[in-house]
Amino acid sequence: MTTTKPSFLGLLNAIAIGESSAEPLFSAWASTTQDEELAKTLRFVGMREGEHGKAFAKRMLELGYEVRWPDPAGPEPKRLEVACSPDHSDVAKFEALGLGMGYGETDIFDSMFNDKNIDPVTGGLLGRYIAEERDSLRMLAADYQRLKSVEPAGPMKTSKAGAPKKAVKKTTKKKAKSAAGRSAASAKK
Repeated sequence: MTTTKPSFLGLLNAIAIGESSAEPLFSAWASTTQDEELAKTLRFVGMREGEHGKAFAKRMLELGYEVRWPDPAGPEPKRLEVACSPDHSDVAKFEALGLGMGYGETDIFDSMFNDKNIDPVTGGLLGRYIAEERDSLRMLAADYQRLKSVEPAGPMKTSKAGAPKKAVKKTTKKKAKSAAGRSAASAKK
């Protein structure tokens, strides 16, 4: 247990919260997409996000601190609504959620090692996290580009079976909310 409060504790807390909140968002989207390849990517990225959230929460406990969870915990309701929406195409979801665009010369992760007090265990965890996050961004960007080249512009008008969207709206939303609820519940355990 650490005797002085680590200077990087806020970073660990923010990552634990952000990653834990992202898992149900990706799981909900995966349950509503009609594209099997994208669903696989979303489930994979969602699992990574959940794993990162738990790993950073665990590291905080190892250092003698608890995550300061927001109330309520979980994804922002508007972002979850976008992910669950059967009325928007996957391309529209990527764009509304600000995902799939890749990254430029610099990214949010570049400054994470600026704190010279990071211990080796936390540094190893951060290094793995950064590498996996960048890999997830590449995976999402590849799916976004693939879908953008084949998907018609604007919201989807039909379901997987070609039925009018109103016919599938309730069951799709229930399925997405159920997936989000299962992910959030498992994150609390």
